[in-house]
Amino acid sequence: MDSQGATLFTIQLGLNLIWTPLFFGLKRPIEATTDIVVLTGVTGYLTYAWSQVDIVAAWCMAPYLGWLGFATYLSAGTGYLNNWDFTDKERETKTSNTGSGMNKDYVNKAPEQK
Repeated sequence: MDSQGATLFTIQLGLNLIWTPLFFGLKRPIEATTDIVVLTGVTGYLTYAWSQVDIVAAWCMAPYLGWLGFATYLSAGTGYLNNWDFTDKERETKTSNTGSGMNKDYVNKAPEQK
């Protein structure tokens, strides 16, 4: 049971690490929501496995499971409300300061008045 718990912990850690780049970096809400649903399931099973070894360790996972449930709701809700496509939510804008670089600005933000 100890090696199974370590394996499940490593899997959930990896799933947790790839959610942020999927959601924010690559703007892939379907894949990010799938990732967090699988993460919640793996963490639930990890909690069960740890409960067979140490009940206190299992109860320590309860807040994390609660957070994962809420985060899953937010991920799915954000994807649904944006038609599962984040690619058109930013646009390139020129910087107004001395630099010649480009900044990203959100589409629903009102343009600056000159």
